[in-house]
Amino acid sequence: MSENHGCHEEAEIEEALSRKWYEYPPIRNALIAGALTTVVFLLSLVLPIPEQVTIPIYIIGVVLGGYYWFREGVEELVEERRINISILMAFATAASAFLGLWEEAAFLSFLYGAAEGIEEYTNAKTRGSIRKLLDLVPKEATLLHDGKERKVLAADLEVGDVFLVRPGESIPTDGVVVRGASAVDESPVTGESIPVTKTEGMKVFSATMNKEGALEVRATAPFSQCSVAKTIHMVEEAQEHKGRAQQFIERFGNVYSPAILVLALTIIAVPIVFGLDLNEWATRAVVFIIAAAPCALVMSTPVSIATAIGKTGRRGVLIKGGVHVENLGKVRAVAFDKTGTLTKGKLVVTDVIGLTRSDDQVLHLAHCVERCSEHPIACAINERGTTCPLDMEQATDFQAVVGLGAQARIDNELILVGQPELFERNGITITGSSETKELRAEGKTVIMVGTANEVYGLIALKDEPRPEAEQMIRKLDEMGIRTIMLTGDNEVTANAVARDLGISEVRANLKPEDKIAAIRELKAKYGAVAMIGDGINDAPALAEATIGMAMGTAGTDAAIEAADVALMADDLSKVPYALSIGRRSNHLGRQNIAFALVVLAFMIPSALLGILSVALAVVFHEASELIAVANGLRMGRKGDAERIFD
Repeated sequence: MSENHGCHEEAEIEEALSRKWYEYPPIRNALIAGALTTVVFLLSLVLPIPEQVTIPIYIIGVVLGGYYWFREGVEELVEERRINISILMAFATAASAFLGLWEEAAFLSFLYGAAEGIEEYTNAKTRGSIRKLLDLVPKEATLLHDGKERKVLAADLEVGDVFLVRPGESIPTDGVVVRGASAVDESPVTGESIPVTKTEGMKVFSATMNKEGALEVRATAPFSQCSVAKTIHMVEEAQEHKGRAQQFIERFGNVYSPAILVLALTIIAVPIVFGLDLNEWATRAVVFIIAAAPCALVMSTPVSIATAIGKTGRRGVLIKGGVHVENLGKVRAVAFDKTGTLTKGKLVVTDVIGLTRSDDQVLHLAHCVERCSEHPIACAINERGTTCPLDMEQATDFQAVVGLGAQARIDNELILVGQPELFERNGITITGSSETKELRAEGKTVIMVGTANEVYGLIALKDEPRPEAEQMIRKLDEMGIRTIMLTGDNEVTANAVARDLGISEVRANLKPEDKIAAIRELKAKYGAVAMIGDGINDAPALAEATIGMAMGTAGTDAAIEAADVALMADDLSKVPYALSIGRRSNHLGRQNIAFALVVLAFMIPSALLGILSVALAVVFHEASELIAVANGLRMGRKGDAERIFD
């Protein structure tokens, strides 16, 4: 695509966004030309209007109706050396005029112009609809500096700036809450329908709405790189990446259109060689060009794909190109990473079991020892420990025992908090082993609390599944899609999580290279396979899968870069939604292709046999194109996926 064409397309999108459909210049001109031509044609049927009057008016209709599409056809011919459908229509219009069929030339020009205008307007509206997210971003921000407030342009915010967001205001750029707590409506960016509670240290996104309390936020991205800007960029870039069916149709059109023009010229040459009626065969050639022009075929897939990408983008599912929309509709198996994908990636205390001390005493001692540690297990114990009714005691001589746990002195007694191996290393016989086995069988991590001589009790922790994971797996089962867990975690824990969620198959203890091999094996078995993950170690498997889907907010940059789809809300319920959208888009595309081929199969023979007139050919041709566009736009209707997951 040339730079000029790109600029023209940008202007076209802006025009489509700022005007009603009938105000869009190509459509408006075609409507004026149509009204003018139709009035003159009807008057000429009842009044003896001389040709010196009607022909100039028809010429005006031709020029008005054909200006935009004729210009684009010539630009493509000159810049890309390619004969497209517009050139075929221009040839048919000129030939009709040459044969004295001025009414037909005018009707062809404005009807084709109207159809092309509606098609372009629809595409521009679809591409531009995602940009409406920018309207949700405030133009100004309240900057906090040296204890003072100052209004600045949102575009001037820099990384590290602290700004204030009051209740009822939108957040101007991405950041981290440094003070305050509030509920934030993230639906415009992530598709999450329920407001999310935000406290200190939590991420917030541009264009989301602060509902309750005031928030002080430190910017983590300039406006140009905020989540909304990235979303818009990714969706626009994705809509430029065409699917395989669309690429094939375009390659086919590059050969087909010139061939149609050559055949039309051959039809005109027939009467010259064999002494037949030139007017009759020239008319057949014009009808043949109109009938054979593959407008409906060319529009069979891009409308539904572009609509699907824009639609999912507004719901927090970013699809990076048309080919990925097609692949989503082909998926027959979905592989999941466990930690951070199926689970929250954060340990929580699930059980406190006192053996020789009370439950509260066991939790209290563990909390006293671990309160200075930042290990994930320690963080979970400390979070639960804040609910313990016993008063905090001072722990001394704290020491982390790498891979096993920690120890510290409380009232001059050495308290151990860690794996059973930590106690075994100190030479004591482990009690409570039956409880330990039961807890581990449930996929929980077991921590013991006690001294070098006695185990006081057990604390069990678990990385809990995401709340929507079980429903998501159930929905995939209903869709006939196989689910597989691919994880580096141990087999016992993996099986416990899979059992809770209803996952069909588990492969545990996998390294990154093992996940790649597993994806290849699944592709050989099922065909199209989706892989969903969030970590750096998932990136190779995401790239290897037919469709890689990354958890957008929680996922690493490497995973998001390697993936074909990003889930901005880390919401697994969007997985079956995205697969349903892919299936529906493919279904509509196949419908349009079949319809277009049927139309061509009817019109081409009819044109060659002289059954169709120019006028009928024009009506059938433009009607088929508009039907293909309208059918593709059904992709934008609210389907089963939205009703289920709203």
